[in-house]
Amino acid sequence: MTKGANVVLGSLSDGDVESVVVSLGWVSPTGEGDADVSVLLLDENGKVRGDTDFYFYNNPCAPDGSVQLLGKTPVGEGSEDRIGFDLKALPDDVATILVAASRYGSARFDELEDLRLTLSDGSGEPLLTYEVGDAGGVSALIFGELYRRGEEWKFRAVGQGYEAGFAALASDHGVDIDDDAEDDAEAAETAERVDEAPEEEATVEPGDESAAGDALVEQIPEPRPMPEPVAPVAGVVPPPRTPDAAADAVPAARKTRPRTAKKKVTLPKALKKSLAENDAWRGARLFPVSALKSDRDREMRATSVLLAVMAQVPEFGRRLTAGFGAPAGRMETFTEVSLPHGDTPRRPDGVIRVERAGKLWTALVETKTNGNPLKAEQVQAYADIAARRGYEAVITLSNDVALEGSPLVEVKIDRRRKNKVSLWHLSWAEVAHQAQMLIRHEGVVNPAHAWLLEELLHYLLHENSGCHGFQNMGPAWVPVRSGIQDETLCQGDPRALETVESWERLVRQVSLGLGGELGLKVLPVQRARRDSDAVARRSRMADQLCLDGTLQAELRIEGVAGVLGVTADLRTAKIRTSIDIPAPEQGYPLSWAKRIVRELAEAPADLHIETLVEGETGGPRGTLERLRPEPGDMLPKSGVKITGFRLSLFKSMGGQRGNTEAGFIRSIDEAVHKFNAGVLAHLDRLVVTKGA
Repeated sequence: MTKGANVVLGSLSDGDVESVVVSLGWVSPTGEGDADVSVLLLDENGKVRGDTDFYFYNNPCAPDGSVQLLGKTPVGEGSEDRIGFDLKALPDDVATILVAASRYGSARFDELEDLRLTLSDGSGEPLLTYEVGDAGGVSALIFGELYRRGEEWKFRAVGQGYEAGFAALASDHGVDIDDDAEDDAEAAETAERVDEAPEEEATVEPGDESAAGDALVEQIPEPRPMPEPVAPVAGVVPPPRTPDAAADAVPAARKTRPRTAKKKVTLPKALKKSLAENDAWRGARLFPVSALKSDRDREMRATSVLLAVMAQVPEFGRRLTAGFGAPAGRMETFTEVSLPHGDTPRRPDGVIRVERAGKLWTALVETKTNGNPLKAEQVQAYADIAARRGYEAVITLSNDVALEGSPLVEVKIDRRRKNKVSLWHLSWAEVAHQAQMLIRHEGVVNPAHAWLLEELLHYLLHENSGCHGFQNMGPAWVPVRSGIQDETLCQGDPRALETVESWERLVRQVSLGLGGELGLKVLPVQRARRDSDAVARRSRMADQLCLDGTLQAELRIEGVAGVLGVTADLRTAKIRTSIDIPAPEQGYPLSWAKRIVRELAEAPADLHIETLVEGETGGPRGTLERLRPEPGDMLPKSGVKITGFRLSLFKSMGGQRGNTEAGFIRSIDEAVHKFNAGVLAHLDRLVVTKGA
């Protein structure tokens, strides 16, 4: 579509367009640019009706399911933000839906490339694409709008920008921001006074332990606060979450976000002291795993357990199905349902049905555990059954991780059928991630639901469940590793490409695990060339693997300036995890060095610190243990300008392709989690900031 054009949604598809998904995407040349999406519901006068008409990352879902921010999903160019709309559930007095995005601070949209909006139907079939070619130097941008015309919904490509940012966009549509501006100014003034105040140690008189607790709370920021859904207050504009380039400071503590007024239940990581007489006593579990003897037993038990919890915990069931085009409604789940198919009935592992306003959304589920692969002919049969019966989707579930949201098994659907069947894939690792996010960080309303999710998570993580996620680098791994070590692997070898695809799956799974642990979004960064696709990018990575023997990845953690780099060197059998910290614009280099060493006092002694300098390949470097007594050794002798510091940890790499104790997959996972616990956890307390 072109700017200003509009189209009736019903004319784009023969299928259901009452549920649609809008995706916003862009490409950052540096791999670090990002923006926050937001949605405003407007009345006939073009104004919000009230507080509940404003949706952003801290208020991502409407109670009636009409709007749901589904978060980012990796694509070839980096990631896309997806928003689900159930148009039938929208109140009658909502005339227009604005879909917008805003950047942080001084960042502008002309610094990003390939700005685009894609609208898909409930089955995931793309209906239209709008490429924004003239965004200009604006910090807020309306990509498009959905609006009513009689009984029909239409879409208009808007492409309107605001130089004054989201505040101006919000004001134009009835959001009052005056109070927030005053609060922001007061907060900034308070922060400035705190920065200027001399450092003092808190002292507490005997018997005043409560004051000691308060003093500690004031001095030590919460390491990684997780946003909880909260109804927006009039005038609340999404606060900036991370600096775009962070060129002016070492990462400071993450910003605390508003908490929900309605308390939600989360379960603590540390369990209460057991009442058992000794460690040999095993606690009773809702979902036991001791009786699982065969792969069939594991598949049946895992399917039944998961589907039962999905139906009983609405937050969890909705979280897993929203991205598949399912509406928000009453969910029921079934197992081992017999469906006719030729001479022999078929029994899919499960069926999910969601009812809303008298309409049913149905998905068939095919499950594999213990690393067993999905069978194309089996999935094809379920797709045929779904198409004949008017079902909307087939969901496959296994230990493997799909690439860029694509299904692991391609099937041929007759597109002439009126009812289109979408094919989706879930990894068991993603299921565990979503359960962990809810019970550890975001919370659920019902305490019994929190306990059910805890039992589900315990089951999934048990070694006998068979639901352990991606745990095998594939048959190409050993020949590729051997070919690199003896320098016989040539460019163009298809096994190198297979290894790169397995590496991408592993990186996506590691991101899920780390995100679930922290309660934050963790996404792989794809520094794609302009107009390049995922296949071309993987081919370049395969060529690089053949040339220098390395597999590389970058992870962006929400709220952390910079990216976590992961490099597996197959020649030296070493794994390197690292992050670059930009140098402050003010202050003395020796002061920076001293504070880095002091604030990383609890980091591993073998942490490598390298000084990054302007115009040269590298500056002084050394281990934290050696630099502790002499921080000045971090400074270059030539007096060249310091641009930052690189913190790195090295770990021996497992050689086996599987997830055994000596396996490559486990060693990567351990390296990332060790770097997070030993290094990133201390960056929140690092006080080398602008003006230090």
